[in-house]
Parts: sequence; structure tokens; C-alpha cells
Amino acid sequence: MKKIILLGDSIRLSYQNRVSELLGSDFAVWGPDDNGRFASYTLRMLYDYREQMKDADVIHFNCGLWDMCDLFGDGPFTPIDVYAEQLTRIAKVLKTYAPGGAVIFATTTPPSPQMWGHDINRVRAYNAAAMAALEPLGVLFNDLFTPVAEDMDRMISEDLLHASPFGVEVLASRVADCIKKNT
Repeated sequence: MKKIILLGDSIRLSYQNRVSELLGSDFAVWGPDDNGRFASYTLRMLYDYREQMKDADVIHFNCGLWDMCDLFGDGPFTPIDVYAEQLTRIAKVLKTYAPGGAVIFATTTPPSPQMWGHDINRVRAYNAAAMAALEPLGVLFNDLFTPVAEDMDRMISEDLLHASPFGVEVLASRVADCIKKNT
């Protein structure tokens, strides 16, 4: 049985159970009940989750929407260089929890253009910074941005940020397929 870890914010929480169903009985899927929030919060919680993640075959993670949010008009909560640095630290820790396994970063999904505090171009920039920081570490990537960006009307829920039921199904399928490909 393959040991799969899912980490991330509320986007991950929305698809986690469906990913487990799609993977089936040959995969043991674990993810915290807690929202991963900011990259710095996810980094902090890696210590608490260390026993559950030990010897994972695949760790699939995302961080970003909280980091990129600009509620006050004075810039995102986490500057882009700090975000890239935090993701690098996360990846280095995750690599120790999955020796010989795959560590996969899921790109941040775009918000609806009507969502206050968020901006699709900022998401693009943060995703690019994440990939540039993580690629040299051998982290793999799962593009969750593109399917949402290509069909926002069907993919994003009425709250303008999270996946709709249709979006959850699409994202869960992409995550499950990516995990299967990398085990």
C-alpha cells in the first residue's frame, strides 16, 4: 500500500476525500483536518505532522492563497521572495519525510476576477516564483491553476475563491492522476 500525504489550504481540504476515493484501496491517504493557511503556518505544522508523514511515497502540497491576499491595499500578506523562501524550507523538510518518494507542489488556483484581495496576475507571479524556487530541489509540479483559469464560471464556487462541486471533481481527478503517475 502506498502512503500518500496531502497538505495545503482549503482548496486541498475540498478535494482530499475525493482524491482518496479515486485512488482506491491501494493507497493510504492522510491529510490534516486543519487548513494549511500561509506557507509559514504549513512550515510550522510540519513538525507536528512528522509521524504521520514519515516514509511517505508521495507528498502533494499547496500553499498560496493566504500568502497572496492583499486585504488592505498595501501588498500581499507574504512578500513573494519570502513565499519562495518558505516553500523552499517546506520542500527540504518534506524530502526528509519522503526519502525516495515524490514531493509535488500544486500550483495555486486563480480566484474569480470579482474576488476582493486577490488578483490572477499575482497568482501567476507567485506560481512562477514557487516553481523557480522548487525545481532545483527536484520537486515535481501539478498544475491546478490552468484548468480553473480556463473555465472559471464552472470551476469556481459562488464564494469567488473555492472550487465548485464541478471544480472539486476536476481538481481531485488531476491530483489523483498526478499521484498515480508518480508512485
